[in-house]
Amino acid sequence: MGFADKLKALFRRSALDEEAYDDLADLLVEGDLGASFAYEIVEKLKQKCRKDKISDMDGARKALKELLLPYARAKSLELDPDRLNIVMMLGVNGVGKTTSCAKLAYWATTEKKTARVILAAADTFRAAAVNQLKIHGQRLGIRVVAQGQGADSAAVLWDSIEAANAEHAQLLIADTAGRMHTRQDLLKELEKMDRIISQKAPDARYSKILVLDATTGQNGMRQAEIFNGAVAIDGVILSKYDSTAKGGMILSLAREYNLSTMFLGTGERYSDFEPFASGQFLDELIGL
Repeated sequence: MGFADKLKALFRRSALDEEAYDDLADLLVEGDLGASFAYEIVEKLKQKCRKDKISDMDGARKALKELLLPYARAKSLELDPDRLNIVMMLGVNGVGKTTSCAKLAYWATTEKKTARVILAAADTFRAAAVNQLKIHGQRLGIRVVAQGQGADSAAVLWDSIEAANAEHAQLLIADTAGRMHTRQDLLKELEKMDRIISQKAPDARYSKILVLDATTGQNGMRQAEIFNGAVAIDGVILSKYDSTAKGGMILSLAREYNLSTMFLGTGERYSDFEPFASGQFLDELIGL
């Protein structure tokens, strides 16, 4: 039984009693909200139900959505049609960063009608990442700027900006290495890339987006802490979000780090990628 189904089963009970509240808290922990957040929300729900004289389970579920809504924080990726937009994709290995680069490129060309997009294969640590991005580029008909494995990722970014300027591209999406396990390594790598962008594209609209795997649960919180501590993250992409993923982590991200979610990656196809919609997400999460 999936998480939303378990919540539905809970709210089908007849009694809104102490046992129901305890079970709800346990379920919210299971849904990746984290223990302290889950118990805090359930305590607020109890108070709200008492204050508003809510005694039925359907009313309690709607009240729960109302309490969670401030944490389902959505943010749009705004693309300026009159200048170069640069998106740096961040995240540890295996979260779906390279695929998210391709999906974002597809979204920009199909939904935003962005005329020229360039992909930068700046994850030079893994040959597979460079090759994967090249394959995506061929399938999408989008130029990929790449060097060999082990090349300086900052040099790839430099070449990519030169190509973007020469071709009057509107969007440059840079895939980055996910091997930086300490804040110091990450900071040095990102500071180098930041310097190149400020030198080569001082007028660009520049966004740093963190990709998190929906199936990693609270482990994603630690990743967000490291990346957000090293650089100001502009938003989050939640990848691998399907019927088995719970997704409650993004509510915790908003509470702990004031981070907003930009997109959900929901499947294998390029089109399985959608801007985050707060209300719809919560309806799916709590089974409304």
